[in-house]
Amino acid sequence: MKFLLPVILLWAFQAQAQLHTETVIYKQDTTTLEGYLAYDQSIQGTRPGILVVHEWNGLGDYVKMRADSLARLGYVAFCADIYGKGVRPTTQDEMGKQAGFYRSNRPLMRARAKAGLDQLLKNKLVDPKKIAVIGYCFGGGVALELARSGANIAGAVSFHGNLDTPNPDDAKNIKCRVLVLHGGNDPYVTRDNVNALWDEMTKAGVDWQMVVYSGAVHGFT
Repeated sequence: MKFLLPVILLWAFQAQAQLHTETVIYKQDTTTLEGYLAYDQSIQGTRPGILVVHEWNGLGDYVKMRADSLARLGYVAFCADIYGKGVRPTTQDEMGKQAGFYRSNRPLMRARAKAGLDQLLKNKLVDPKKIAVIGYCFGGGVALELARSGANIAGAVSFHGNLDTPNPDDAKNIKCRVLVLHGGNDPYVTRDNVNALWDEMTKAGVDWQMVVYSGAVHGFT
């Protein structure tokens, strides 16, 4: 009963939510981007905001579902579009090319993430002092890069994301807490990657934590 009560209360809270969602067109430099906004209209006043970054297939149903869930919990959630309006790869080859392009161009990756953050901050419902970024797979790496850029955020969370960076010294710019959630059997993130992140964060004095799930593979969420 002690376990069921909070579950029932959470279900009841979410059931009463008046979810508002919309597609948001915005820009980074001259590139048109297409984000997704979700929040609960029944909540009054400002609230924390969360920037959600998509996987390697681009902004799709999965991160929209995550944004909706966060909105029901009382956050303003905005899904950033890293690839650009209409760029939604459908094959693994196309996904790999898109993700690889941005992973090899970290300044552009950071700029696209920053554009999403700026768009989230434009929303008057958002408390600018309570902002976090989360990302899944490719998006987890983007979340870490946004933190390394020195963005004024309170937290960055990577779910089974890429951990490597060509700019490890940029960890000194991190102003937020960092949480890395990693699958112990992820074939795409090596032990060397984990050790390098450990050294990077420790050297920079970042307030960070890593949780390794034994037996979990890539994309465990």
